[in-house]
Amino acid sequence: MLEFRDIDTHYGDFHVLKKVNYTIDTGEIVCLLGGNASGKSTTMKTIMGIVTPTAGSVMFMGEPIEKLRTAERVRLGIAPVLEARRLFPRMSVYENLEMGAYTRRDRAEFDADLERVYALFPRVKERRDQISGTLSGGEQQMVAIGRALMARPRLLCMDEPSMGLSPAYVEQVFDIIQMIAAQGTTIFMVEQNANMALSIATRAYVLQTGQVVLSGTAAEMRENDMIKHAYLGEMKT
Repeated sequence: MLEFRDIDTHYGDFHVLKKVNYTIDTGEIVCLLGGNASGKSTTMKTIMGIVTPTAGSVMFMGEPIEKLRTAERVRLGIAPVLEARRLFPRMSVYENLEMGAYTRRDRAEFDADLERVYALFPRVKERRDQISGTLSGGEQQMVAIGRALMARPRLLCMDEPSMGLSPAYVEQVFDIIQMIAAQGTTIFMVEQNANMALSIATRAYVLQTGQVVLSGTAAEMRENDMIKHAYLGEMKT
């Protein structure tokens, strides 16, 4: 579904992603692990067209998209759940969800998709008339995911979905991610919480200083000594 082919990105003279290759197949949950300044968020910005690669190709459904604007990528079926939620804080929950469908032309199906979001997130339905900036962090994350789903994406790109959430909300959000995948949406997820990410992922990549240094199935990653030491909190013996 999505492929990075030898992607380089730069911020001025600073080389961020260096000949990066990813493949995300239909129906997978793929997680991207890495420390601060490894290039994880730049990966997401490159997928969405916020950052333009200086070399290489981004392929979606077999077609290059690196020259397309963000709105065109959303229309093709790629939707982001941004780091730190990024809701419209002065708008209601309902209005935020409505913005998720902004690029769609099949408005007749809006109500059906809204009910799907409400079924996944009953709390969002309860809060639909509340100003989104007054919600808790966990509730805001639910709205952010719901807003992305209103675009009816083929691929959901999630940037740190557990950031700033209480443990109870983290578990709830990851349960919801599994439900969304089971309903047919492919997921590519940047996540610091490696334990939770690898517990639900199909495959994973590890990014360090802009380069992929490890990839494999989630099961393989959980048994890898480097992953255990660097991301799962297990000490080397």
